[in-house]
Amino acid sequence: MKIIILGGGITGLTAAYKLAVQQHTVVLYEKQAEFGGLAAGFKGSASWEWSLERAYHHIFTGDREILNLANEIDSGGFFFKEPQTVSLYKGPANNYRIIPVDSPQDFLAIPYLSIPEKIRGAAVLAFLKASPFLSLYEKYTAEEFLRTSMGERAWIVLWEQLFRKKFGKYAEKILASFIWARINKRTKGLGYAEGGFQTLIDKLAAKGKEVGAFLKKGRGVAEVKKNGGAFQISTIDEEGRRQTDEADIVISTLPTPALLRVAENVLTKNSLSKFSKIRYLSAVNLIVESKFPLIDRVYWINICNKNLPIMGIVQHTNFIDKKHYGGKCLTYIANYVDDGAPLLRMNKEEAVDFFTPHLKSINGDFIITHAYLFKAPFAQPIFNNEFVENKPTFETGTPNFYIANLDMTYPYDRGTNYAVKLGQDVASLI
Repeated sequence: MKIIILGGGITGLTAAYKLAVQQHTVVLYEKQAEFGGLAAGFKGSASWEWSLERAYHHIFTGDREILNLANEIDSGGFFFKEPQTVSLYKGPANNYRIIPVDSPQDFLAIPYLSIPEKIRGAAVLAFLKASPFLSLYEKYTAEEFLRTSMGERAWIVLWEQLFRKKFGKYAEKILASFIWARINKRTKGLGYAEGGFQTLIDKLAAKGKEVGAFLKKGRGVAEVKKNGGAFQISTIDEEGRRQTDEADIVISTLPTPALLRVAENVLTKNSLSKFSKIRYLSAVNLIVESKFPLIDRVYWINICNKNLPIMGIVQHTNFIDKKHYGGKCLTYIANYVDDGAPLLRMNKEEAVDFFTPHLKSINGDFIITHAYLFKAPFAQPIFNNEFVENKPTFETGTPNFYIANLDMTYPYDRGTNYAVKLGQDVASLI
């Protein structure tokens, strides 16, 4: 059987590797010049020993699929640490107050809640951590669930700004299943790939080629058609040259909206109707270099102040030693935005000018010495009722046409471990 895979992220590469091991003829097409999708990395200068992801990445201690795959392909593996997470609130004199949120003891020390509110909140968090997935979580929004279970004050202090900054105008519609998955999955220990995730990606691609998969970069999918019993896939290279290939089976790992554009002639009317109802936000990541970190020791900063127009700050080199990046401190200024957001239209210089005063309001001595700006469409699906009713599954209703994309990680947030699992699972269906 000849199988064509659309998209060369971790899901596509994993599927290609597994299917080639099964002796199928496998061809993969990737639009970008490098494999990896949202986990792809770059090197900002020759002084960098390791690559850095365009969007922040780590794994959890229980992410067995990616850990086992790394071992199977001899990629160099992962190492684990316990970096610090804090929430940033408005403090006295209009400055900011940083509150650790890594442990139950940290939670009980939060100054903005009463003792009864803390005990009630801790009990709910313990329940979410221990409980299996329940249908209850899809019957209520996260706001309804948290307001009811933890109380009004806990919602305002702990959660409201996090949901508004992550989901914008959709914040009130996000299902409780999302917060269950975030609490249930989270571990204090976080893992990172030796050399950066691009090292793992490159090794996976090399292993795929070694077992016979044909992996082609720089060729974007333009159209998928049906010709008798075969699929015809048209691809275009960077110079606009078109090429057509045929396959018995197609696996799409493309974002759902991208798939709709190229495969409307082969997807069923039901699939086209369902998938078009899913809504997404784009990711905008400004990565800044500096001589010193914004905040010492802290890796992850939740922004709980409504006046600070940042979803989250991730200080990569407070997790991974800056010696791997020429001694530079690297920090992600992360946001999700909808199509009309001004940030989505800014260039790098404009984004630096926009965020600099806000970063200086946290640390007046912070100076950006260099920056990189990356944008990714369809990075965050809106986990509302419409999503649950219309999300894709492996089988599309079109025989021999499969989907394996990161929408299917629901209720969990997107991540590399789920990308590996999706690739493995779709390969097992063929």
